[in-house]
Amino acid sequence: MKLSIGNDHAGTDYKKTILAYLESLGHEVKNYGTDSSDSVDYPDFVHPVAKDVENKNADFGVIVCGSGNGANMTANKHQGVRSALCWNTEIAALARQHNDANILSIPARFVSEKEALDFVKVFLETEFDGGRHQKRIDKIPTQ
Repeated sequence: MKLSIGNDHAGTDYKKTILAYLESLGHEVKNYGTDSSDSVDYPDFVHPVAKDVENKNADFGVIVCGSGNGANMTANKHQGVRSALCWNTEIAALARQHNDANILSIPARFVSEKEALDFVKVFLETEFDGGRHQKRIDKIPTQ
């Protein structure tokens, strides 16, 4: 699977843990995130992930910032991107099952690294249910 990951300074440690996990599973991962705890602007690291998903250069993306909100808002500006801010595994599963989410946004300051890894695992293993949910997904893009 091809994945893209991006993070700001609040998500550096989480990104490193997630990246190691994904690579251990044999996934190809493009890393756009900072490797520093020095303050940076999250859009600089989220837009490349969203562009990869938008242009189908990645199957899924993972983005990490302090609250997850800014990264999530940024990613969702891209056509075809359905980024979901997830704070537990149930939300991560539902984001895939019902919303066909293709980017997982993680709030590093509000969840543990172990929880974040669990979100990634569930997100990547959960299939979109389709059916009645597809018609809703079709209504998301602006006209």
